[in-house]
Amino acid sequence: MKTRRIGTVEVSAIGLGGMPMSIEGRPDEARSIATIHAALDAGVTLIDTADAYHRDANDAGHNESLIAKALASHSRGAEVLVATKGGHVRPGDGSWTLDGSPEHLRAACEASLGRLGVEAIGLYQFHRPDPKVPYEESVGALRDLLDEGKILRAGISNADPDQIRSANEVLGGRLASVQNQFSPAFRSSEPELELCAELGIAFLPWSPFGGIKHAGELGSSYAPFARIAEAHGVSPQRVCLAWMLAKSPTVLPIPGSSRPETIIDSVGAADLVLTAAEVAELDAA
Repeated sequence: MKTRRIGTVEVSAIGLGGMPMSIEGRPDEARSIATIHAALDAGVTLIDTADAYHRDANDAGHNESLIAKALASHSRGAEVLVATKGGHVRPGDGSWTLDGSPEHLRAACEASLGRLGVEAIGLYQFHRPDPKVPYEESVGALRDLLDEGKILRAGISNADPDQIRSANEVLGGRLASVQNQFSPAFRSSEPELELCAELGIAFLPWSPFGGIKHAGELGSSYAPFARIAEAHGVSPQRVCLAWMLAKSPTVLPIPGSSRPETIIDSVGAADLVLTAAEVAELDAA
């Protein structure tokens, strides 16, 4: 598996997004663990999760606990960088709410440490800006956790360019990653991707196929992805991830998956080389 860098650590160029294994419509635990193990067997060393990836009010952190269990039962589990997030809250009624207060983020980090069974979280990310809390105060909580050794790297998610610059300043130049939505259907994060490339900060596209409900329609919705996929004898989804990798060496896609077959297909994007003409065609799709 080819690697890319998040801060000072090298991880697989393709990561695994854990959310589909824990929210509404989630599979049984056995299939989820099989999916995580298949990813590790294929060389994945980056798994993204969040304390808000759960379904019911009484199972907060379901995905973190699931990942910890899967890693503990695999020989390569210790090699994985687990990236988790705090600042989003799910009351259990299907809604997503926000709490970016420093007090909440500190408590959320402590809870994530317990569920993951680690002394320090490899990458801790502020999940989404909370309009009720000054952004610098939320990121300041991550700075303090970083200084205390509770987290090894700090990241942000769903941020705009000004917030990226602000976070990097608050963190003293130690912002390791930015995780934003980016896909053929959602390209408004291009400025953030380009800024991360300029600053040498890892950019983690979430929902790279357009979301759980639309992932299977990528080829039918965007003809160039289907045509180039056919030319290479691969899936449109694999082409999509290869296209993202070609945009900048700081890009590390984290496709969500809940089946071994889909993450194995995604991992193949790390070795799929697109021509400059193909990348240009996909950029224009």
